[in-house]
Amino acid sequence: MVQGQYRKNDIVTVTIEDIGNDGEGIGKSDGYTLFVKDAVIGDMVEARITKCKRNYGYARVEKVVTPSSFRVEPKCRFHRQCGGCQIQPMSYARQLAYKTDKVRNNLQRIGGFPMEYLDEIMEPVVGMEEPWHYRNKAQFPVGYDKEGNLIAGFYAGRTHDIIANTDCVLGAPENQIILETVLAYMRENQVSAYRENDGTGLVRHVLIRTGYATGEILVCLVINGERLPAEERLVERLRKTVLDKKEETPADNIHGKDGRTLEHRGPEIPRRHIVSISVSLNRERTNVIMGKEIRILWGKENIQDKIGNLVFSISPLSFYQVNPAQTEKLYAIALDYAGLTGKETVWDLYCGIGTISLFMARQAKKVYGVEVIPQAVEDARQNARRNGIENAEFYVGKAEEVLPEFYAGIQKDTTERRIAAEDMSGESDQEKRHPDVIVVDPPRKGCDEKCLETMLAMRPQRIVYVSCDSATLARDLKVLCEGGYELKRGRVVDQFGQTVHVETVIMMQYQYL
Repeated sequence: MVQGQYRKNDIVTVTIEDIGNDGEGIGKSDGYTLFVKDAVIGDMVEARITKCKRNYGYARVEKVVTPSSFRVEPKCRFHRQCGGCQIQPMSYARQLAYKTDKVRNNLQRIGGFPMEYLDEIMEPVVGMEEPWHYRNKAQFPVGYDKEGNLIAGFYAGRTHDIIANTDCVLGAPENQIILETVLAYMRENQVSAYRENDGTGLVRHVLIRTGYATGEILVCLVINGERLPAEERLVERLRKTVLDKKEETPADNIHGKDGRTLEHRGPEIPRRHIVSISVSLNRERTNVIMGKEIRILWGKENIQDKIGNLVFSISPLSFYQVNPAQTEKLYAIALDYAGLTGKETVWDLYCGIGTISLFMARQAKKVYGVEVIPQAVEDARQNARRNGIENAEFYVGKAEEVLPEFYAGIQKDTTERRIAAEDMSGESDQEKRHPDVIVVDPPRKGCDEKCLETMLAMRPQRIVYVSCDSATLARDLKVLCEGGYELKRGRVVDQFGQTVHVETVIMMQYQYL
């Protein structure tokens, strides 16, 4: 079947038989494959073709003729326009199956691991008790609608057109009242919103971060200037805002492969309250949201939150996992996979503000964290002090640069000691830092090639790989396994309900120990 038989805007009836990587339904019309946005596997739909290629095309749902047994009523009326919740019309149980299949298929197709082998090592997916209102961070663009009314919300998919929606079903419930308070302040004080087309206007975004375990909230307005008009009025309005009531999350258990129970009780959530109000100065014509300079209008510079019994300080610029309940489960699995006995040296690459590092430090002899952002490293050091952890050190730099330099230092140190005919019964400082376990939690692009090469040269006993992109995970695992490692355990963790994104934890062991 060729493109010529179909045209843009043609309406076709198609049965959805599969799901694509971006959550789109996949079906065929007279042998012509269509990727259909907002369709659920099992649906029969009328779809409008939006783009034609020779052997496949793209379409969007016009009408659901026969709904799938997996189709549910979305909670958000903007889900089709917004780019955030790609699979909200799909039942949560089917979402978990889709994400598990997505990871396994990438491991097979890109990594070259046989499906029978994956059946042996992959453990049950870790889902959420309540896959709504879980995000502890939200960034709302501020602008104008077609009538010139001040609005805030989210960008429509693949555009910078703002959908006016202050009540996101994934965000913390109190975000709506905070955002409405900011908009009311802007209207009353004639504060303009930023216009991307000409770079004029003042308020660009509103950032809200919530400490789910502490109830502390940070509000930061990103502005195209130095100051807000009547800043004291904004502070007064926000300080008077009444937010949430005290709640308690239920207990939740996950199980290790050996049957041991890893128990997690969600934190008791106190009444939520704003403790930090700030502005971020961003005058650049850029898609980067946050500026480099933060000015505090009222309250603290940072908020605090907990993962397990560890306390973390979070600034407007800090990287911090957006789903605290699932993060504790994710890190518990990573810690379990590391197999620490108290005698191991651990290197945590791409360590951020030290969350995984400090989890590991409780059961390791020594932990070394590496992170490219200097402020994140300083936050990691402060978090270590805050939690009374003395066996963790942090380095500023790219993992692909710091690790090779360290390995070169080990080689040089060993060579010099041999030349000097020193007593080889003891270990040098460099050798004491040699990793028994390496933990990596890279960005979506995965690990740098040089970093992978150095990991293979250093030959730690185990590598624990935490990934937010199963395609680059599969690519990197293939390299590591070709270098002598073997996949032993793996688990999918749903950090991002209603979206196509998913976290995966893999444990590898060196085969020739």
